[in-house]
Amino acid sequence: MANTLMKGKRKQDWANLLLAACLFASPWVFGFTAEAMPSWNAWIVAVLLAVLATAALSVFAEWEEWANMVLGLWLVASPWLLGFTANVNAMWTDIVLGVFVIAASLWAVWDVHHPHAHA
Repeated sequence: MANTLMKGKRKQDWANLLLAACLFASPWVFGFTAEAMPSWNAWIVAVLLAVLATAALSVFAEWEEWANMVLGLWLVASPWLLGFTANVNAMWTDIVLGVFVIAASLWAVWDVHHPHAHA
């Protein structure tokens, strides 16, 4: 059962690593590199997500999933908090990727507290 639980967490951590890569590339892909605030926000959060996902892949700790969730919430709120809602590409990129990060993190936390679901 522990092995199954570890495989489940690894899926979420790999998902967060992939989301970090997408977030890092998003200013170029969606054309908002000319605006410093949304670009740097994407790059900084992407690096933090990648570090946390890599750490979770090597030695899982529940706090890493909660930290990822906070970063996901930040992504959803950052267009308003940092004032780049006028840039629709940057805003929706952060919102959509933030929701995916939150979902993957919630899934990982759920797995920690409901190991019987894998039986």
